[in-house]
Amino acid sequence: MEPCSCDTFVALPPATVGNGIIFGKNSDRLCDEVQEVVYFPAAVHDNPREHLQCTYIEIDQVPETYAVVLSRPAWLWGAEMGANEHGVCIGNEAVWGREEVCDEEALLGMDLVRLGLERADTAEKALNVIVDLLEKYGQGGNCSESTMVFSYHNSFLIADRNEAWILETAGKYWAAEKVREGVRNISNQLSITIKIDREHPDMRNYAKQKGWWDGKKEFDFAATYSYLDTAKMMISPGRYCEGYKLLNKHKGNITFETMMEILRDKPSGINMEGEFLTTASMVSILPQDSSLPCIHFFTGTPDPERSIFKPFIFVPNIPPLLDTSSPTFALEDPVKKKPRFQFKPDRRHPLYQKHQQALKIIDKKEEKAKPLLDNMRKLEKELFKEMESILQNKHLDVDKVVNLFPQCAKDEIRIYKSNISP
Repeated sequence: MEPCSCDTFVALPPATVGNGIIFGKNSDRLCDEVQEVVYFPAAVHDNPREHLQCTYIEIDQVPETYAVVLSRPAWLWGAEMGANEHGVCIGNEAVWGREEVCDEEALLGMDLVRLGLERADTAEKALNVIVDLLEKYGQGGNCSESTMVFSYHNSFLIADRNEAWILETAGKYWAAEKVREGVRNISNQLSITIKIDREHPDMRNYAKQKGWWDGKKEFDFAATYSYLDTAKMMISPGRYCEGYKLLNKHKGNITFETMMEILRDKPSGINMEGEFLTTASMVSILPQDSSLPCIHFFTGTPDPERSIFKPFIFVPNIPPLLDTSSPTFALEDPVKKKPRFQFKPDRRHPLYQKHQQALKIIDKKEEKAKPLLDNMRKLEKELFKEMESILQNKHLDVDKVVNLFPQCAKDEIRIYKSNISP
């Protein structure tokens, strides 16, 4: 079982149906970790000396931050995945290799996801934000809400309406690959080989000094910075290869629903079960036509096969997403007090609580299980039709959309309540 085994996918024309990009991610984390879906509006920060508290460390704030919607483990500042008002989407993965992982507190990869979204209006600018912060502050610290330290390096899949970038790191060193068309996925391994479009200026020299590369043979980032046999990468068993196969199986016909099917796939291991499981999922439609809105679907609950993908569209004056926001504990939060993680508070949000009760009915195959699942799929299909209508008719009812995600969460809770015995 691979820990924190996330999978992130992107499909670009001509692999997709219609003129747009489809982004998707499963966040696989410890089975008792709650993931919330939260919205933060755009903001102006006038004080040039203002600092920003991330999960563990403070960094310099920037003059302006963009509106973001995030799916994140409820105990931390950053995010596993999310999108911003400009149609930039980012998901990250845990990766390991030859470079030692740093346990010292710095920026988490999940902090870098949120910072990239808050500070960049294109995918490549988000890449610039992440690598600049990596150079200045480093990456490190405990990535789980536990006294047992669990740390890793990070890879990122960053997409916007026009292109995608893969960014893979080893400490402060990194390589990036631009994706212009077709399909690409990342999992818990380095995957950039010889196609390197951007890189840390000392990345090759450092590998030479460490004896990982002789400076003569063609430079292969994944082979050099990890222990992978990259020649067998596409045929070896594992979720990276399985994800690649699923994307290619549907190449040319990929829609947002196809991406959801991939995230729901259990035989491949993409939809993970067990001690580490898929705790939340996200799929985004990024039309290349800028007059059309980007649509972001989030579950906010574990197991996408038994969850509802609910749509979110950026418009002004979006209210707080109360039903998918976890309780806060201010300065009493065990994440903020040293020594950290001395106890684990109840972070379940209202949707998560009702979903857990619904899963018990489904798992026990009670007589209510089938109508419950039927009602879940019915609501989801209605939402999909509504979103397709928005894209086809090029009409957005802003007054209705402002409460779109909160209303969907309420409708989902209503389904669970009607099937749960008092």
